Amino acid sequence: MSDPTRPRASLRTAVVWEVLQDALDRRVKATGRDSLDVLDTGGGSGNFAVPVARLGHRVTVVDPSPNALFALERRAAEAGVADRVRGVQGDAHGLFDVVERGSYDAVLCHGVLEYVDDPAEGIRNAVAALRAEGVLSLLAAGLGGAVLARALAGHFTEARQALQDPDGRWGPGDPMPRRFTAEQLTALVEGAGLRVGAVHGVRVFADLVPGVLVDTEPGASEALLKLEAAAAELPAFHSVATQLHVLGETAGAAGA
Repeated sequence: MSDPTRPRASLRTAVVWEVLQDALDRRVKATGRDSLDVLDTGGGSGNFAVPVARLGHRVTVVDPSPNALFALERRAAEAGVADRVRGVQGDAHGLFDVVERGSYDAVLCHGVLEYVDDPAEGIRNAVAALRAEGVLSLLAAGLGGAVLARALAGHFTEARQALQDPDGRWGPGDPMPRRFTAEQLTALVEGAGLRVGAVHGVRVFADLVPGVLVDTEPGASEALLKLEAAAAELPAFHSVATQLHVLGETAGAAGA
């Protein structure tokens, strides 16, 4: 039975969770330690931090929102992992005001690059937090998914605007400050000195399929989940994904 407290239970997070859990398992085997030190930048209320802690790892969440950190504390307590989850107020720009460099086996940077002033600096800081052998989980909004969604909604001018805008925005009313292509994200990861281990498209279909169909058609949710997993690794679908996930590895981790 699916555990609703784990990310795999959600169509929106299942692909990322499977990739992340596999990466953490490989680090456990490589280090010989049962528990890893994980940093979740912009981790908010713990959508990933709490499930990672439930795997037995120690997680530090850095987030600028006191309300999100309060929700994180409550969620961790309810999940029985309060002793393995620590929340600190801060952001990607001033990351090392609140955490130490080179102290983590894995860093999660999910939904952060869209909002920082300098994405390259944000990635460099995330990488600088890693130990010599470590992995980076990067998740960011995809340009193609937004263009496709605007076009399917009949907003063709906005779709074209998103394509032409340097930040991938479809207009002044766009709530997303910045979007990326897979090529842009992999270039940022490689520019920070990591090797790209994998690239996945996230929510390739989930945001386009009518919710009533998924909710009412028997077996539709599970079938859609399998379809998302099958399409996630195929480069052809990266260009239409709502989000893009890149797994980066340090030279030491890549060779482990």
